[in-house]
Amino acid sequence: MVMQPVLEISAADDFALWPVGEQESYGYLALNRELAPAEVGTAIRQIADCNDFEPEAEHGPCPTDPLGTFLHGLLSIDQVRKLVARAQQDVQDFLSPAGTWAEQHLPAQAAAVTALARALDLAPAR
Repeated sequence: MVMQPVLEISAADDFALWPVGEQESYGYLALNRELAPAEVGTAIRQIADCNDFEPEAEHGPCPTDPLGTFLHGLLSIDQVRKLVARAQQDVQDFLSPAGTWAEQHLPAQAAAVTALARALDLAPAR
């Protein structure tokens, strides 16, 4: 079993601000240290594109140059922390129904199924 962060990626055929990888019209890109430079560029492009927003007053005006305008959608550290916390919460939320399911369908192996919570040092959400 592999658990790793992934981005939903959409094609951007006309993107030319920096090198990006070839992409199908829709897919997933696993984030890890093995990404080629063009794949890293694809990830940065997708994050900025998906988080495109009108700047709030406390962030100042949106840059006027094409690169600055595009990059204003990058996530802040606080946003990244919230996304990671949400992913952790999603796993915790899954552990309770997984434990119930295991008790009903695999009673002799239910402890092994719920060992996931211990391995991740998480408690099931109540």
